[in-house]
Amino acid sequence: MSPTADSYTTTASVDYDQAAYDRMAYMSLRPELYFDGVADVQPTAQAMPGSSVVFTIQADLAAASTTLNESVDVDAVALSDSQVTLTLAEYGNAVITTGKLRGTSFIDINPLVANVVGFNAGISIDTVARDVLKGGSNVRYANNGTARNRVIPTDTLAADDVRRAYADLIGNNVPTIGGLYACFIHPDVSYDLRRQTGAASWRDPHTYSQPGEIWTGEIGEFEGSRFIVTPRAPVFADAGSSTTLTDVYRTIFLGRQAFAKAYSTTDGNGPYPKVVMGAVVDKLRRFPPVGWYWLGTYGIFRQAALRAVESASSIGTNA
Repeated sequence: MSPTADSYTTTASVDYDQAAYDRMAYMSLRPELYFDGVADVQPTAQAMPGSSVVFTIQADLAAASTTLNESVDVDAVALSDSQVTLTLAEYGNAVITTGKLRGTSFIDINPLVANVVGFNAGISIDTVARDVLKGGSNVRYANNGTARNRVIPTDTLAADDVRRAYADLIGNNVPTIGGLYACFIHPDVSYDLRRQTGAASWRDPHTYSQPGEIWTGEIGEFEGSRFIVTPRAPVFADAGSSTTLTDVYRTIFLGRQAFAKAYSTTDGNGPYPKVVMGAVVDKLRRFPPVGWYWLGTYGIFRQAALRAVESASSIGTNA
């Protein structure tokens, strides 16, 4: 007799097998948000709601260092001031999901939307803050450069550039933030600076500060500044020398009162964006909007309290 031929039930025979999905949605890799946190000038005694907020800076009198004449009255001098005006602007974004998506998705849609919308609010407003900060007019260039369009790949940030930024700030009587200035630096530029200065010069945060006093993102202190590393530090792609198409990085140094923030405080507004559950206006209530809204602005308060150094990086993109 011939042996029995067995028939095997395989994945091709039936439709029982299928892909399994993790019901957790993993978010994109997200940067930390730092720039809003250095806006230390904000309204404290605002007269009323308005379309803009005007800050007044009182100028000091010139030093009276000459002796008085015993029988002659002094000549009075006039006070003077200057003003900084921040004009409020609207920002916002929204997402609308469909009833069918929410009813058929293997992922819980509502918490996912809340997470995405919330982070979008944070990074959007932090981008507004960063873009104002990168507009500071006091700029130097690494390696004694003279202009952004002349930066070449070897013009990397050096210790002397950091010392000069410190000298500029302290020379303008800019108050420090807890004894040190703040610096936002791109990871590519941080790589060059930390490699150049070496362990004997670079000070890690735990060597000079209590753990509770270390700022988020802080990598250390050098030559009078705390360095906060972030990939969101300004980068100007291909803005360097036309022959090298070098990416140019802006490292930002600042002290107190460099940066201001103004915002509406009426109708539920405040210093940070608010989440808005939009009105559902379709007949079957299938399209609920979820978004965020902010009415505010940022501005440079004192140019003298803000310095920037533009440089290349040895690990940057250079043609």
